[in-house]
Amino acid sequence: MSNRSAEPFAVIIMGVSGCGKSTVGQLLAKRMGVEFIEGDQFHPKENVAKMASGQPLNDQDRLGWLQSLANQLRQAQTSNRSVVLSCSALKESYRDILRTGAPDAWFVHLFASFEVLSERVTSRSHQYMPASLLASQLATLEPPNAGPRVLSYDVAIPAGEIAEKIEKVIWAVSSTLPN
Repeated sequence: MSNRSAEPFAVIIMGVSGCGKSTVGQLLAKRMGVEFIEGDQFHPKENVAKMASGQPLNDQDRLGWLQSLANQLRQAQTSNRSVVLSCSALKESYRDILRTGAPDAWFVHLFASFEVLSERVTSRSHQYMPASLLASQLATLEPPNAGPRVLSYDVAIPAGEIAEKIEKVIWAVSSTLPN
């Protein structure tokens, strides 16, 4: 499907490690015919080194990264491009920083049980995110409050189905659909 919206939009796929942010984000971007931004690519090398050593990031570590992602969102909106961004966005204050770049962004929270997430992160290879950091991410997570631009999906649903559901909701409630 193509980008049918006259106004640029931003969708932020969020959640802890192993929830499928990148997979769902890439599928959604492809379905909607928009750009995908992998948030992990914007971590400074200090953050990558810290996580690779098994140390969780703190708010100060994340600040510059989140500001960089907000800038990516702002640039996309300024140049009239719609985007899907993968980003953990674990706290409301982090989501507020992202909103400085895209005030009307959609947030899609992907979640699962600890057991499912643990199995996923231990069975995959990630360049710097060890499975040992999952517990600290879950402890930091503040699930988003329900709202008109907040969606939540249990990742027990296949990624393709989640992407399809997100797309349908966005187009259904978008006030920019052509008549």
